[in-house]
Amino acid sequence: MVTTLCISGAVLNKAGENVSTTINGDPAVLDQFINQAEGYINCVTRHNWIDDFSGLNTDVKLILEEVCSNLAAIYVIMYDMFGYSSLDEAEVMINVLLTRSQQGLALLKDQKVKDFISGA
Repeated sequence: MVTTLCISGAVLNKAGENVSTTINGDPAVLDQFINQAEGYINCVTRHNWIDDFSGLNTDVKLILEEVCSNLAAIYVIMYDMFGYSSLDEAEVMINVLLTRSQQGLALLKDQKVKDFISGA
């Protein structure tokens, strides 16, 4: 499937320099993780952002990119944690990405933000 909300480079950047070389060289796995994140975002927010993406304001696209790349980066880190200096390092990275994902999803679900998005 085609990815819409983010690119694999953003995911790999967030997964850090110790990301698995196996996944770094496998665009199909990265695309799968991004597509799963996109589906999750659509379901949680109850809005199909993929269909509306081209008409969205840049600010909204950036929020979607952040949430999507954060979620996909979590999947990438979980795929192979052994390249990191410790499991604690990987866990801290996952926790930061998860927190920012949850904050972004809360924004996208908030009615006041939805009103802003519609008017942006």
